[in-house]
Amino acid sequence: MEEFGGPLVGGGEDGGIFYTKEEERKVRRKMDKWLVGFLAGLYMLSFLDRSNIGNARIAGMEEDLNLTGDQYEWLLTSFYITYITFEWLTLLWRIVPAHKHITFCVAGWGLVASIQALAWNWGSMMFLRALLGVFEAAYGPGVPFYLSFFYRREELALRAGLFISAAPLATAYAGTLAYLITSIPSPLAPWRVLLITEGFPSLIVAVIAWYWIPDSPGEQRWLGRREREIARRRVMVVRDGEEDEEWDDGETGGVAGLEEKRGIKWGEVWMVLGDVKNWITSLMFFSCNVGFSSLPVYLPTILNDMGYTRLQSQALSAPPYLLAFLSVILTTYLSDRHRSRSMFIITHALIAFLGYLFLAVSPLTLTSGSIWGYLAIYPIAIGVFSAVSLVIPWALNNQDTVSKQGAGMVVLGVVGQMGPLVGTRVYPRDGTGNNRLGMGLCAVALAVVAVAAGTLRGMLKRANETRDEEERRMGGRGGRRMRFIL
Repeated sequence: MEEFGGPLVGGGEDGGIFYTKEEERKVRRKMDKWLVGFLAGLYMLSFLDRSNIGNARIAGMEEDLNLTGDQYEWLLTSFYITYITFEWLTLLWRIVPAHKHITFCVAGWGLVASIQALAWNWGSMMFLRALLGVFEAAYGPGVPFYLSFFYRREELALRAGLFISAAPLATAYAGTLAYLITSIPSPLAPWRVLLITEGFPSLIVAVIAWYWIPDSPGEQRWLGRREREIARRRVMVVRDGEEDEEWDDGETGGVAGLEEKRGIKWGEVWMVLGDVKNWITSLMFFSCNVGFSSLPVYLPTILNDMGYTRLQSQALSAPPYLLAFLSVILTTYLSDRHRSRSMFIITHALIAFLGYLFLAVSPLTLTSGSIWGYLAIYPIAIGVFSAVSLVIPWALNNQDTVSKQGAGMVVLGVVGQMGPLVGTRVYPRDGTGNNRLGMGLCAVALAVVAVAAGTLRGMLKRANETRDEEERRMGGRGGRRMRFIL
């Protein structure tokens, strides 16, 4: 069917409306702007509150709290211990209305991040860092799962990339912002002013989130009535090629069925735990996170060890992250366009691997006080952030029900977030300024990502071929099953 405006899509036995592809694009653009943009802004705030401890450290926190030995590393580790322990909160996105869940998370981390300014010793700060991990675990890991309620799977990588790109963007300006804030004359110690100033805005935004966040595709206040119906209908079908077609996802109504029912099918959760593909994806996420977690909190120190002053180290931290931000958006766009995840992950993992390897094996005379050491940071930042931005949507893409998607994200998070337990301790402060061991460990981790991605691609390709053969034998009877994205 066609009408003025292009061929019609949608409709179907469920009585859904027909709409043009131009109408669908218009709806998608509005969701990109008002939903993904807002969620990315929240993630930027959370990432800033998570990683500003590195800036607080060089602004006097270490001296004021009398941190010695590996106590600073434990402040980083305590955050990730609770972050991992509470990854199961991702399942709440399927149970609790999103606007309530997000508001609770944002208000929680904003309050805790601000209260960190009141810490008087190592123990009090470690408790607050652990509590911060609980609230952030309930938000960031579950957002790609939440976005899968609104976007087709071949659209998800770009949207997850737009969301995750807030991390390098936040890191890019964190140093400059920290310098400006800590330069403000105040009776409080500069690091305390920094934590209060960067934590408090989340409390304000939490109020906005209560009214702004939709619980389902049909409840988006920035869409008109017909646009809401299009938003509901478009996620009830998948696109294998250029045409829309429905497949049996095991949950009537597809992901848009979220509007009619909530809850988790526990039988499908156990199926996820027994699927080796989920564990391979989690291994990739673990390995990516070794670099993803260590780079933001250690880069200023690493640059300082290369011979740059503290002020220069803060300023030079920004450019690699700005390029990483652009790379994430471009990579996820191309990944969606070509319906491919593995080849982009392998490419970026190898790029980061080469950067780490250079810093691990090159003579100190080549990396210390030299432009070459600094330039090696660029492929590392670009590769690590781009690879991790695709691992998450790839894990979601290859689950055929909402319950499996939620369970898959929990497995991905619990295993994957153990990577930061390694990453936050790979650069021990032994007084030598030698970071070779940490660089070598990160190089190995990125090599593992590339190998695991290639292995998973082979497994998924064989699974697709098996499903093709089964459907040919059935002669089209029994419906079309989902095909895995490679």
